[in-house]
Amino acid sequence: MPPQVPGYVLVLEPALRLFVAAIALGLIWIGAARMEVPARTRYRTAAGLSAALIAWFAAAQYLAAENAYYTPSDGSLPTVLLGLLIPLIVAAVGLWLSPSVASIASAIPLPLIVAAQVFRVGGGIFLMLWADGRMPWQFALPAGIGDVVTGAVAVVVAILLARRAAGARRAVYAWCLFGIGDLAVAVTMGALTAPGLSHLLAHNAPNVLITSYPLVMVPTFAVPLALMLHGLVLWRLRQTAGAPAGQLARA
Repeated sequence: MPPQVPGYVLVLEPALRLFVAAIALGLIWIGAARMEVPARTRYRTAAGLSAALIAWFAAAQYLAAENAYYTPSDGSLPTVLLGLLIPLIVAAVGLWLSPSVASIASAIPLPLIVAAQVFRVGGGIFLMLWADGRMPWQFALPAGIGDVVTGAVAVVVAILLARRAAGARRAVYAWCLFGIGDLAVAVTMGALTAPGLSHLLAHNAPNVLITSYPLVMVPTFAVPLALMLHGLVLWRLRQTAGAPAGQLARA
């Protein structure tokens, strides 16, 4: 049976979830407004991407609410990994195969893509749960601290880009790699501390909340979206390799 969720999580997580979705939708429409194509094409592309995002959000919400990702302590394979990997694969294929998706992704100002990850400061909820004795430190400390740092530094790096500061590109690379590493550690420690086939740590206080609603929306919606944004930043940096800081800020 899924565990009882603290009241503050039931308030904070849905608010953060809606904030993350709003940020993603905002980036799509900002990119559409900057596309150098006929208005009909740009808005059709934005509408299609928005519909896909909303459909993903709704599907993740439905599956999470139905406890489809809850893993009992019986050695089962954590199905939450499917909720993490499938959106990433679909997004990568879409960017690779669709010129329209690539065009709108290229039109979003890079500082905004970086600053969008300010939502990662919401990972501080893991620290609250650890302090409350509801999450093992092996997961909560690296995931929570890493997320808060990534979200806070995202604003600083975005400002460096917008001001066309010297060394902005190096700062973006360093921030991006740190953010990806943080997510990799969080996913790994989540798998190692939660009930399931890979449960090797925190047997006395397993991480049952991370596969329970509503916190399971973090690995099945917020984490894939954060990885998409990191991937988009690296893709854009590769596109503008050798460009001066001013051009990078305008990209």
